[in-house]
Amino acid sequence: MKSTGIVRKIDELGRIVLPIELRRTLDIGEREAMEIFVDGPAIVLKKYRPTCIFCDSAADITIFRGKNICPKCLQELRSAPMD
Repeated sequence: MKSTGIVRKIDELGRIVLPIELRRTLDIGEREAMEIFVDGPAIVLKKYRPTCIFCDSAADITIFRGKNICPKCLQELRSAPMD
């Protein structure tokens, strides 16, 4: 990981503010969804990108019954024989 040298304190509600320079550099807009990961002792924030529940592809995702599905997996589901 690369250190930015930026230090922020957590407020009384558990929030931190990402500096505008960082948000501009990483193209993070207001109200943009962020995913939170834990990697050992580290907390990692990542821009949220919905992915297919079957193959983890992020290209052209469609929501079907509340689930994210890519076109390839959707086609496979449509052509799969019904048991």
